[in-house]
Order: sequence, then C-alpha cells, then structure tokens
Amino acid sequence: MTGSIEPPLLAALKNKMQWHSARQGVLAENVANASTPGFRAHDLAPPPAQESGLGVALTNRGHLTLASASASGRPEERGSFERTPDGNAVVLEEQMTKAAQNQMDHQMAATLYGKSLGLLRIAIGKR
Repeated sequence: MTGSIEPPLLAALKNKMQWHSARQGVLAENVANASTPGFRAHDLAPPPAQESGLGVALTNRGHLTLASASASGRPEERGSFERTPDGNAVVLEEQMTKAAQNQMDHQMAATLYGKSLGLLRIAIGKR
C-alpha cells in the first residue's frame, strides 16, 4: 500500500494525543524548575478546534458553554498570584493538577483512537 487515507476523527485524535504529549513535557519542565529563581510556569495553547473540523460551535449566545469558557467559547487563562521572594512563579499543586488532567485527557484520546481502529477493522471484516 503506497499511501493511507486517515479518517478525520482518527487524524484529530492523533493530533490531540501529540499535543497532550508535548504539553506533558512543558508541565514536567515547570515542576523541574519549581525552585529556579525567576522561573515562570509555561503552558501550551490548545490547538484550534477548526483545524480538525470537530470543534464545538456556539451557534446561539443563549446556549450553555463550559464553566471555564468565556463568551467566545475559548477557555480563559488565569495567571497565578503566588510568587516566591526570588521571583519564581511556579505553584506545584497547580502544575501537578494540570499534569494529572492532561494525562487523563491523553488516555481518553488514546482509548477513543483504539476503539475507532477496532470499529474500522470490524467494518472491513478483519477482526
């Protein structure tokens, strides 16, 4: 087979897993530099949902949105108020919470990817 055609859902899930892997590295770097003077925590911006074509659209301003989302439907980023005397702005509890949530989101995407592949195998008769 010279080339493969990947369904949009699988491509979106693969991109999501790659993003979560990269984000885990950034969060781990934040934790590793928790005692570095002047270090500020970083995070990756979420990939635009429009790239995959699988985003949630806000079609009416009266519709409910996520609790952490603004009126535009994008998550709001809040800065940390905690800072040590040496200028370090890494809050370990916050970074560990983000890392745990990121790991769960990656696991969910990986599970969906695996289940989708299983459904495709069943559909083509190669169980």
